[in-house]
Amino acid sequence: MEIKNIRELKGQEMAKQVDCLKRIDDFTYRIQSQSHNNIYEINSTELGFVCSCPDHKFRGVKCKHIYCVEFSLQIRQTVKEQVVIKPVNVQDCPICLISDNVVKHGIRDNKSGQIQKFFCNCCRKWFSINFAFEKMHATPNMITSAMQLYFSNESYRNIKKFLELQGVKISHVAVYKWITKYVKLMDKYLEQIKPNVSGAWRTDELYFKVKGNTKYLYALMDDETRFWIAQQVGDSKFTEDVQPLFQKGKELTGKKPLTLISDGAKNFHQAYKKEYFTWKMPRTKHISHIRLQGDHNNNKMERLNGEVRDREKLLED
Repeated sequence: MEIKNIRELKGQEMAKQVDCLKRIDDFTYRIQSQSHNNIYEINSTELGFVCSCPDHKFRGVKCKHIYCVEFSLQIRQTVKEQVVIKPVNVQDCPICLISDNVVKHGIRDNKSGQIQKFFCNCCRKWFSINFAFEKMHATPNMITSAMQLYFSNESYRNIKKFLELQGVKISHVAVYKWITKYVKLMDKYLEQIKPNVSGAWRTDELYFKVKGNTKYLYALMDDETRFWIAQQVGDSKFTEDVQPLFQKGKELTGKKPLTLISDGAKNFHQAYKKEYFTWKMPRTKHISHIRLQGDHNNNKMERLNGEVRDREKLLED
């Protein structure tokens, strides 16, 4: 194997490691040396990437650290370019299902605003398309604004006050019905999507109260995109069987993680051995020893738990 291919292979292996490469901004990256405690900086210039390691600085070769950055950028770009929402073809008649024979035919005015009307020359029927907002008195702008405020941790009453400032008379009960309806639609849509996640997953649990009873929410999250892959509600913390959680994550993504990060709870490791461990390569690595400082920590997962906790406090208020 040529020297270039060896560096390229090492860079690819480093890109798959958790917390090996740290992105400072769009042009600067830092990476931990594998042989000692030095930290090298990789900068993006007009002439390409420049690394501060001796291999690149003094020998002028393309080092494994630059290859690592390039592989990491390729993974990030692949995730961004994945199309999850298909474009809607308004030329299809929803009545006779015959396309290429539909024309625009005026505007319909209603309480929620103006909606484009269409006419099918085949079945001679008029129809309008108001995707997901059919038979809603509120405008799509009102509903989407309420959804955005809700996911920004605003209460139903605060959303009602905001809409009133915009000249919209609405009750907080109506806001609750909007959220309930469209969250179900979003959940149904997401169930049809196969997420494109990285090879490193994180898992953790947090407790919450349901009618005075303590429950535990177990979650599985992708390390690269922070996509919430799967969740499971249990009654106990250290003895709950979380194998169904790992099994659901594997079914939804169609693969097993290369690295699984969790705290030191034994039930995570037991479920890992049952669902992910195998003697064949590639083998899933379980990182269960978490430190507050060091190469491996669960801060990303704890941050997500904090957002769930903020929402829980808001609902209690």
